[in-house]
Amino acid sequence: PGAIIIAGILVSASVLYSGAGGTPKLADNKAVIGEDQKVDITIDKETNFIGDRSAPVQVIEFGDYQCPFCERYFSQVQKSVVSEYVGSGKVAFAWRDYAFLGQESIWSAQAAHCAGDQNKFWEYHDYLYSHQNGENKGAFTVPNLKKFAVALGLNVSKFNSCLDSNKYQSLVSASTEYGSSVGVSGTPATFINGKLIVGAVPYADIKAAIEEALSKK
Repeated sequence: PGAIIIAGILVSASVLYSGAGGTPKLADNKAVIGEDQKVDITIDKETNFIGDRSAPVQVIEFGDYQCPFCERYFSQVQKSVVSEYVGSGKVAFAWRDYAFLGQESIWSAQAAHCAGDQNKFWEYHDYLYSHQNGENKGAFTVPNLKKFAVALGLNVSKFNSCLDSNKYQSLVSASTEYGSSVGVSGTPATFINGKLIVGAVPYADIKAAIEEALSKK
């Protein structure tokens, strides 16, 4: 019976990737969805987003490219939000860096912004998630990140120069620090018109929060 109860908890609980070494933590929905938390956060000019920034609902994800639960969020939540809401103009979906799992998180975040200089931020963002291979185990070393640029058809000389110069190091650091200041402590963390939802929650939870936000417009 004890094993059955534990298994049930593991299946039903939402997962947050946080702490030293990216330790998975389990929390019930009340802990995961910050019903009483609302932050004045919007998509600014330095934030990469999909859709119309003037959309009635802004969904802003703080993520780390090494986080396995962020990859789950990308494949199960982000794609559904974009498909169902962005094209209709109801939602603008944005990414903010929360690079906290180690040096490869920082390098990969910088690399995505370097790709953004060539209008391929989202292509590089997606490519990173499809090439995860454990935390700080060499998947996102600088040489590999440069190979990704080749695979995506980027101007390699410009990309390499950007990455080697640490052009976006301060931006990534500032985004991570800002996330912490507004209540982010792990990834993925999502703000829906300022309402914080933490963890790899099911798409149904994100959808419900979007619909609630739309109903107030």
